[in-house]
Amino acid sequence: MNVELLFKEESYNIVGACFEVYRDKGCGFLEPVYQECMEIELRLRGIPFVAQKPLALEYKGCVLRSTYEPDFICYDKIVLELKAVTELTDEHRAQVQNYLRATRLKLGLLVNLGHYPKAQIERIVAERGRYAAGKETF
Repeated sequence: MNVELLFKEESYNIVGACFEVYRDKGCGFLEPVYQECMEIELRLRGIPFVAQKPLALEYKGCVLRSTYEPDFICYDKIVLELKAVTELTDEHRAQVQNYLRATRLKLGLLVNLGHYPKAQIERIVAERGRYAAGKETF
């Protein structure tokens, strides 16, 4: 069965930017350092993005004071969440799933730049209102 990746070209462009940041910086920095490097790399590659845009949340029709802030929304359709941890956890995956639910976007990239010896990248795909984590290693 041949399944086409969702937003294949755009996600490969973003993943390429992630690999470049990891190639240059390696692991060991805190997330804000990678965040700033990623902003520069995305800009250099001409990848459209919005960094840390607050997302409004609702509960039973009432807008909450609390907001969610994904690290990046790229191409107006892909959530990019950076981590600088030893290993990705289910809590990190759930965070991306919640960002997808809040934005109604279909694809999230969860990137761990704190992992050694290589960056960890997972694709998380939202399908028909249900959130199924599709883990792919690049």
